[in-house]
Amino acid sequence: MKRNSFILTSAIAVICSCNDAASDKAPTADSSTVKISTENNKYLSQPLVTHIYTADPSAHVFNGRIYIYPSHDTATGTPENDNGDHFNMMDYHILSMDSVGGKVTDHGVALHIKDIPWAGRQLWAPDAAFANNTYYLYFPVKNKQDVFQIGVATSKTPEGPFTAEKEPIKGSYSIDPCVFQDDNGSYYMYFGGIWGGQLQRWNNNKYDSAGKLRQPDQLAILPRLAKLSADMKSFAEPVKEIKILDSAGNLYKEKNNDQRFFEASWMHKYHGKYYFSYSTGDTHNIVYAIGDSPYGPFTYKGILLAPVKGWTNHHSIIEKDGKWYLFYHDIQLSGKTHLRNVKVTQLFYNPDGTIQTIHSQR
Repeated sequence: MKRNSFILTSAIAVICSCNDAASDKAPTADSSTVKISTENNKYLSQPLVTHIYTADPSAHVFNGRIYIYPSHDTATGTPENDNGDHFNMMDYHILSMDSVGGKVTDHGVALHIKDIPWAGRQLWAPDAAFANNTYYLYFPVKNKQDVFQIGVATSKTPEGPFTAEKEPIKGSYSIDPCVFQDDNGSYYMYFGGIWGGQLQRWNNNKYDSAGKLRQPDQLAILPRLAKLSADMKSFAEPVKEIKILDSAGNLYKEKNNDQRFFEASWMHKYHGKYYFSYSTGDTHNIVYAIGDSPYGPFTYKGILLAPVKGWTNHHSIIEKDGKWYLFYHDIQLSGKTHLRNVKVTQLFYNPDGTIQTIHSQR
């Protein structure tokens, strides 16, 4: 029988109520003065932690435990602008829990920008993978020429600390890496983000500092993909564009900004199909498209998560103990776009493989 997301409210209120009392770490100065809203009952889920601001949660199951690799928002005082300069993150904290609803552990600083030799500023949304008996942390950061590239750091444990490579991944650019392992053991990186993510400056994998956003009637900028080499530190092939099509098989134009790609790629597989999900950015949806290959093309299917409180959203999807979960963020704690908090809620599929839309506010 079909279940709508509002049926989940009572259960999710229980499983997602983790806060300072549930964290192993003492509160830091990040948000120690923040008071949780008295209107919590408006939200489907509660923040996983409240002692620091977190966003862009990339979740994975390693060794039977859920590990979450988020951005770490801080109030740096940087003025806001359309390029996202106010998202001036300096490090990563990794969170973990045995199960959704369990105690959340903050493992402290896993990687700091000062320990990345080639980094300039803005340590944005990361992801992680496990291979070669090693854990890999993938991260975008602006180099010393203020151009986003993607780096990699390694650790023998999923929580770190991680040691960064001395150079970014050759041929990488823009933001929001998502690393997906297919059933045959191959790994692929999906990435890209327009506006502040600088994807509009890259055509045919060449950088143009004067590259502009597309006009409404032009074809929308497409996300990127590259297969990873066996060492997990380099691309095995040139970076490719990923086609996202409407139901008639047409590419989207920029004016279709409630469905076209903006940022926040995520890939998962369900019943043999590849689900490519992403944020539409200025229209604030998390949407998804389905394909038969990790390379696409992907046909748009609908909204996965309706707009949350706050300008941005960024998500991940995992399966744990036979249930599927969506990790995401909003600004419940601070009310400020650049000071966010990660959350989780259960995700349901319909019999035809489509996903039931989730509404984060009641």
